[in-house]
Amino acid sequence: MIESAGMQNLLAQLRVARETVAQGLTSSAKPAAALAPGAAGAPDFGAMLRSTIGKVDAAQSDAATLANRFQMGDTKVSLEDTMVALSKASLSFQELVQVRNRMVSAYRDIMNLQI
Repeated sequence: MIESAGMQNLLAQLRVARETVAQGLTSSAKPAAALAPGAAGAPDFGAMLRSTIGKVDAAQSDAATLANRFQMGDTKVSLEDTMVALSKASLSFQELVQVRNRMVSAYRDIMNLQI
């Protein structure tokens, strides 16, 4: 499966965040300090998500612009470039939807935990 660099970056940052939280929970440090937003070295998940959504939006906008230019007969835009841009935009959007689905699933699992 082909994955975009933005999604790979997001997954790498999520792995780092998971390791950071796991180390903070197993060490003698307070867990709240490890989970505090804006803590030194702690990645900001909201910022990562906004950045990824922005990149997906930019890819879709660029693909739509190329498609419009190709349809208008711009000789500087080839069919191959247009199709590649449209495919990249489609794949990045599908990956974003899958991330959203997993986040919703994780949220539901957490909400259904017995306390």
